[in-house]
Amino acid sequence: MTDPDDTFGDEALAAEYVLHLLDADERRSFEARLSRDQDLRALVHRWEALLAQLGEDVPDIAPPQRVKTAVLDAVGPPRKTGRRFLPGWPALLGGLAVAGLAAIVLLTNVLGVGRDLEPAFRAELSSEDQSVVLVASVIPATHEIIVEPVAGTPPAGRVFELWLIAEGATAPVSLGVLESDGPTRIRVPDEIAPGVRTGTVAVSDEPPGGSPTGVPTGSVLATATFEDL
Repeated sequence: MTDPDDTFGDEALAAEYVLHLLDADERRSFEARLSRDQDLRALVHRWEALLAQLGEDVPDIAPPQRVKTAVLDAVGPPRKTGRRFLPGWPALLGGLAVAGLAAIVLLTNVLGVGRDLEPAFRAELSSEDQSVVLVASVIPATHEIIVEPVAGTPPAGRVFELWLIAEGATAPVSLGVLESDGPTRIRVPDEIAPGVRTGTVAVSDEPPGGSPTGVPTGSVLATATFEDL
């Protein structure tokens, strides 16, 4: 179901996998990746835990008679007068309906469907000589930072890496390596996303793949704080 260019990428795929919304080919492809991708498995476990919580608060609701008729026509043999059914089926069908609605609501909240996906604040990272200029825009609804190059490229054999120094923090946290030839979209982990608005972002030049130590090892070219748009 998920388009290859889907903004939410693996997050949406994991949700669709857990909800059994992928077709057979997509599911086989996804499961092949699961066997070798630890991050993808973590996303699936997260979605399983989120969706498991839905059943805890689902009340017993009897569906209308027309729902009973439609379900039986779709999944069972022709109905006969006096046919008996398992006790509790109305509550089961009602619970499934409510759980389905809750799952849709959860997907909407987590994936950002229907939310404001426009950037709310931005920062301009400029080196002292203006040879490197990057603009970072934040979409709070999805915890994403979009970094667009305006001027400059990394030195030969190096890459730019984006860092966050949260307010009151004693060390920077890497947000990821930037693309060298176009915008970079970064999904900020939920646990550090609240610190983006009031923190400081920085860009350094690093070896391919990013800093091997977890802290900047090359030159810190620019720092900035975010301002509301």
